[in-house]
Amino acid sequence: MFRTALRNVFAHKARLLMTAFAVMLGVTFISGSLVYGDSLNRAATARASAGFERIAVSVFPDDSRAGGARGGGPAGIDAAAVDTLAKVQGVTAAAGRVDGFAAVADREGRLIGHGPAHRGGNFAPGTDGKDPAYRFVQGSGPTGKDRIALDETTAAKGGYRIGDAVRVGTDQGAASYTLSGIFRTDGTQLPAGGSLTLFTGATAQELYLQPGRYQKIDLTAAPGTDVTQLLSRVEQVLPQGTGAATGARLAQIQVNLATSDSDTMSQILLGFAAVALFVATFLISNTFTMLVARRTRELALMRAVGASRKQVRRTLLTETLVVGAVASAVGLAVGTGVAALLQTVFAADDAPAAPLVLTPGTVIASVLVGTALPLVAAWLPIRRAMAIPPVAALSAAEHAPPARAGSLRTGLSAALVLCGAAATVYGAITTGKDARAVIGIGAALTLTGAIGFIPLLSRPFVAALQPLLTRFQPVYGDLAARNTVRDPRRTGATAAALAIALTLASGLSVLGASAAQYLDRATTHDFTADYLVKPADGAMRMTPATAEPLKKVPGIAFSPLNQSTGYHLAGAPSVLTGVDPATIGRLVRYDVVDGSLDRLAQGQIAVADFKARAAGWHVGQTLPLKRQDDQSGSVTIGAIYRADEQSNLLPSITAPDSLVARYDSTPHTDGILVAADGGPGRAALGSVTHALGDNPALAVLDEAAIRAQDSGSIGDQLNVFYALLSMALVIAALGIANTLAMSVLERRKEIGTLRALGVDRAGVTRMIRLEALLLGGLGATLGTVLGVFTGWALGRTLQESVVGYTLVIPWGRLAVGVLIALAGALLASLWPARRAARVDIPAATAAS
Repeated sequence: MFRTALRNVFAHKARLLMTAFAVMLGVTFISGSLVYGDSLNRAATARASAGFERIAVSVFPDDSRAGGARGGGPAGIDAAAVDTLAKVQGVTAAAGRVDGFAAVADREGRLIGHGPAHRGGNFAPGTDGKDPAYRFVQGSGPTGKDRIALDETTAAKGGYRIGDAVRVGTDQGAASYTLSGIFRTDGTQLPAGGSLTLFTGATAQELYLQPGRYQKIDLTAAPGTDVTQLLSRVEQVLPQGTGAATGARLAQIQVNLATSDSDTMSQILLGFAAVALFVATFLISNTFTMLVARRTRELALMRAVGASRKQVRRTLLTETLVVGAVASAVGLAVGTGVAALLQTVFAADDAPAAPLVLTPGTVIASVLVGTALPLVAAWLPIRRAMAIPPVAALSAAEHAPPARAGSLRTGLSAALVLCGAAATVYGAITTGKDARAVIGIGAALTLTGAIGFIPLLSRPFVAALQPLLTRFQPVYGDLAARNTVRDPRRTGATAAALAIALTLASGLSVLGASAAQYLDRATTHDFTADYLVKPADGAMRMTPATAEPLKKVPGIAFSPLNQSTGYHLAGAPSVLTGVDPATIGRLVRYDVVDGSLDRLAQGQIAVADFKARAAGWHVGQTLPLKRQDDQSGSVTIGAIYRADEQSNLLPSITAPDSLVARYDSTPHTDGILVAADGGPGRAALGSVTHALGDNPALAVLDEAAIRAQDSGSIGDQLNVFYALLSMALVIAALGIANTLAMSVLERRKEIGTLRALGVDRAGVTRMIRLEALLLGGLGATLGTVLGVFTGWALGRTLQESVVGYTLVIPWGRLAVGVLIALAGALLASLWPARRAARVDIPAATAAS
């Protein structure tokens, strides 16, 4: 029977090719995700732990002193502790470290690097004049206040050489320094994609902490020293308010942080791989349904000559296993290649590089998935075929029963659709803590029921389109419509694969478009200024002093948004945002519903309507104010204005900057609003940028840039998800091609008769293509409807916490999705249509 199974595989290799290809794509997705994730983890682990081997023990302030005055004393560790720790038995060197934010500009003034990893630190040479944390490839470490050293990658990106002037921005402002050296370092000092600037110890302390203070002290041990014993000796002489940990412990912490992102990426990839495999299940099941149906007489003859039902079943399952095993092996190889390609693509984004990691677990998972999936998908068609008595099978080939409204399958599907839809609507209306989980379960039930319901829906769907088809193609349109509904179950299984992909794509489109519109409104609706000044990558801390240079620019109105926390107004926790009362009305649109914004100049505050409503406040009310540092006073409400709770510009409480300064000497400045008398333009932009010190750490954004920055990331994420979903779309298209190809084989006599009656090859091709379009249209329509429904439900859960979020149906994007699905179906029909057009007329009409 095994030899029989192998002969059948080779005999039907063309028919099984699409199935093998679908399994291969699914396994490629799985293995590629696992290999890429493991490789990324290995690279991140190596980079995060590199360099910690040279640190035996690190000494650092405890949490109570990390922020300075909160611990009752100065921040950091006194420099005298370096000498004390250097004398501990087993310590060969003690290096005090201090670091903070430092952004480097290229020769055009643009920021070098990306993300928040713009770091600055101190060069801490030992008695030999070298710092073990850095290996200089050119020049040497900085020795003067006006000198710096740059990491090799940053220097190359900026085109800098030794002796060049480099513009560096910190929280204290921007300044130009002379480049004294270029170095290499490890992940303990330089995160991937960032930049690292070295200052002298005194300069770094002045910029980031206090003179004579360090944030940590790294200890190097003599060879052969037991690190655990060294830690015990260090703990005996630790300065008060400090703690210590071994380098190995710190390395493990960094590894855990570094691998979290790669773990998330792997999970996302595996999720989309599961979708692709789920779609492939329909293709495999459909293929074996048709193969078994065509071989009913053959299987019955095997039963008649003595083969048992179990033997025939094992033969068919062996065929499936062989196809799955071959496809798994090919998919594993291709998936490894895809992982290598992903590494190459993302290497441009400074992703850590490492050799590909192919673990035994990846091999086992890929082979198991690739072999088990076909077995599961083929089980039902094989079981159904084995239920046919040999005598009945020999007398006539089995015809798939039509979908009936009263069948058990239809009733169960209808129940699933109703229960799923009810659960989805319930989750959308209640918007409770578990609403999204309820919606997820409801959407899954609805989709599952709809898949089972598709055979029944195929008839009315085709009937609705049949008049349109027959109007433009009277003969071929009618034939295509009849052929499509000839076997509703086959049609439903083929369209279901496409429906799954379109459900996810259209649901993402609805959520993405709605979120983009909300963000656009939240960021620019209340913006009436010309520019918004923000940290370029969100890492720099701005203070009110950041905006002070703008006072010297003529024709400029500005106001910093000075956010101050730790307040209780009338017992309610509150955040005050200080603004310039003289200019804020020109820079931000306040829709005042009670009182007047002019009262800010009188020392009163303005409150957002949602805040006032929740606390029961009103205009003219005087509220007691108390801060966490025990400062107290009172404020009066001078105005109430409409605001979205999630607005990026309008705060919950607007206060005059003089009031905030009275209680908080170091508020955090979220941004600086700027308006020029002549409006935005190149001259105004240059004046603002130059006044701020040409600081590469600061971005001066106009309205278009704000919109692109805040909502552009959503489009980028959607494009990534669409690209991942394209795999499922490709498999669905393969399903259409396979269905049509098998249908052509079944209808050879019918097609030959049509050709004999005068239908030319172009007519046959047109008929097959119209069938493909009907299949694609059915799946695309159902998927789009379900996707919009699910997107609406999930969006409803956001409305409670995100005020101003409204449903947006992106008709254009949905239409593009449907057109792509139809184009894929049309492409999938090319090979079956070509085969149908080339049917041998005499041989086909003579076939029994």
